[in-house]
Amino acid sequence: MPFTENTFCEALQQKSAAKTLEAYGKCFTNIQREVCTVICIQSPARIFGRINFLSEREERSLKYNSSVLCSVKGRRWMELSMEEQRAYVMRLLDALEVTDRDKRLKVARAILYLAQGVFDECDTETDVLYWSRHNVFLLYDMGIFTALLELLSMEIDNNQACSSAVRKPAISLADSTELRVLLSIMYLMVETIRVEMEGDSPERKAAREAFKTELGSPLYNGEPFALLLFTMVTKFCSMNAPHFPMKKVLLLLWKTILFTLGGFEELQEMKVRMRELLNLPPLPEDSIKVVRNMRAASPPASAMELIEQQQQQKRGRRSRRPLVKQDSLDTYNERDPFKNDDARDEEDDPEDVDSGIEGEVDPLDRDVIIQPPPPPPPLRPPTERVSFPKGLPWAPKVREKDIEHFLETSRNKFIGFTLGNDIDTLVGLPRPIHESVKTLKQHKYVSIAEVQIKREEELQQCPMTMGEEEVEETPAEILYLGMLPSLSQYVIALLKLLLAAAPTSKAKTDSINILADVLPEEMPITVLQSMKLGIDVNRHKEIIVKAISALLLLLLKHFKLNHIYQFEYVAQHLVFANCIPLILKFFNQNIMSYISAKNSICALDFPHCVVHEMPELTAESLEAGDSNQFCWRNLFSCINLLRILNKITKWKHSRTMMLVVFKSAPILKRALKVKQAMMQLYVLKLLKIQTKYLGRQWRKSNMKTMSAIYQKVRHRLNDDWAYGNDIDARPWDFQAEECALRECIEKFNTRRYDKNQNTEFTPVDNCLQSVLGQRVDLPEDFHYSYEMWLEREVFSQPIQWEGLLQAQ
Repeated sequence: MPFTENTFCEALQQKSAAKTLEAYGKCFTNIQREVCTVICIQSPARIFGRINFLSEREERSLKYNSSVLCSVKGRRWMELSMEEQRAYVMRLLDALEVTDRDKRLKVARAILYLAQGVFDECDTETDVLYWSRHNVFLLYDMGIFTALLELLSMEIDNNQACSSAVRKPAISLADSTELRVLLSIMYLMVETIRVEMEGDSPERKAAREAFKTELGSPLYNGEPFALLLFTMVTKFCSMNAPHFPMKKVLLLLWKTILFTLGGFEELQEMKVRMRELLNLPPLPEDSIKVVRNMRAASPPASAMELIEQQQQQKRGRRSRRPLVKQDSLDTYNERDPFKNDDARDEEDDPEDVDSGIEGEVDPLDRDVIIQPPPPPPPLRPPTERVSFPKGLPWAPKVREKDIEHFLETSRNKFIGFTLGNDIDTLVGLPRPIHESVKTLKQHKYVSIAEVQIKREEELQQCPMTMGEEEVEETPAEILYLGMLPSLSQYVIALLKLLLAAAPTSKAKTDSINILADVLPEEMPITVLQSMKLGIDVNRHKEIIVKAISALLLLLLKHFKLNHIYQFEYVAQHLVFANCIPLILKFFNQNIMSYISAKNSICALDFPHCVVHEMPELTAESLEAGDSNQFCWRNLFSCINLLRILNKITKWKHSRTMMLVVFKSAPILKRALKVKQAMMQLYVLKLLKIQTKYLGRQWRKSNMKTMSAIYQKVRHRLNDDWAYGNDIDARPWDFQAEECALRECIEKFNTRRYDKNQNTEFTPVDNCLQSVLGQRVDLPEDFHYSYEMWLEREVFSQPIQWEGLLQAQ
């Protein structure tokens, strides 16, 4: 039967659509066309759902009649009223659904221009940022993000584009134009709405919370938005879609995870709340504030400078180095710290100790320049003097198992027997042991992970008594549940991209091509074009490293807070995928050159490049670079990678031994040259956990590194990290350690997420009639091979009837 206006009206009346055909006017043709398309392929229930959706959209669009749209022509965007702007965006939204690919791309570029702040009408960078924020909230309110998501899903499933890209010998920017436009708009929307400003209205705050919930909920095909981006990463790394713009995908994925799960400050607040719910004592300090208040130590002196210093000492001259002070870090020539020349360091003024400024590296520190002492600086007013707390920056911590081990050793020594896990009974022990136990209990720290492990052991041991666990549907839990089936693929894909973007990696023909969205169709022919492309390629790699490192760190921290075994699962996949040697390979370079790299052109930065006149770029200006001493992007990446390495090796002896086997100590010591407090802290943490395995000679030759560890890293009162006397006699079965951890992880995943598990506690149906009456899903082609199945599985199988009777 043809689909006419009468049948359409009857359908609407039967489904109580509450609107008649006349209410839509000219818009009926659009609804009729789309519904006719849906009728051919969809069920009736989904047809009328689509009708209702289209009806609401057409009703919204009719609020802004043709006269409003006509008044927009020939006027600037800033001159339009809010109603006129909404009408124009609605028109763009309708134009996104045309079948012509070129027209869709043109409309998407118009939306991108709005999201970028209509820069052609702005005079200052502040105006561009203001209108960009205004337009992004407008675009989200009008439903642009959902429409873009549909287009992105269509581009991902575009098999024709993927197959043509695979056959191409060289992929360029032209192969990913549509994807780059869509991802750019979505990135601008996520990043702009994510950042909260002081002057935001209540409507914008409500929109931010709604968008955050929308991105973190399984609303897009039953999974969060981040999983769609993870799918793009895996398709790219499997060489099924080499034209995907990975830099934009990774940036959008990172910002989506950051928005939905929260940053480090939100993590700290969540940790405080969770400790309150578990009735645990509050944290001894705020780690973020402690790290921010730490000061960087001066970088180690170079070998040439030490030779010059020794020559001066032989001549009996005492001189102070004004530029490079050797105050708390050891030197790289591994000199003997017990020689007499160290006496001069001990006599230095205490005000000079640890006088580096966080985040500042003097370029002269890299050269050996010894000058006479400068004149004393002028006195500063007391108000300008920065006061730093005296003493150690961190409160000491003690684990309960450390107290148990201490009491076990003391009881064996003084009494001759032990009491197991009893940490309260002190009968028969001398008074100093009582004082020691009291001090240890004062600094006892129970982590959330320990509580979660104990709870999991109880659930595994008493599944019937404990009952079902109530799992809170947090964004981290939803994300982990979605990532669980393909988690290993996601981890391996991210590490492949990190390896391809590492500055120490050599180009190979079989490696992943991550430059698909940076190489032009026509290669440069002049020196200036080649320099610009070289800078862009290096910047491209730096951004990929930054996004991957931040993404992995966020996942590890959020999963660890959500449940310790979720964190351990991701960490173990990272270890098995050779993440530890990969990060060490990354740091096995001239780290100072990487930190101070100048792979950016300030004149081409947005929005500077669209507001101001473009200066003439020359080879000399490109070679000079900017005036910044640091590339904060690279410093951020280095700190993230060090934190990832710390997280996956902490309290894991097998992984700590991997650091020793891969000879990470000299690589990490070179990273101490960077004069930044946070980076030095995580380098010293990694050196601390392997110090006991490096031998007495290494500790003897690196006493100043040991001092720096003592000053900056948290103390564990029972930890003999600086001695390690029993290491040689203590056997470690590293493979068994990882296998035991893997077994605990698999039990956790099976108990919580495997709903079809067939365990001994599953009820058994003993009724023959109900068992035979169950419906069994068979493959569609089963009836073709039914006779063969009967012959193989029934007739040819001998049945021992006597054995069955004896069993009864």
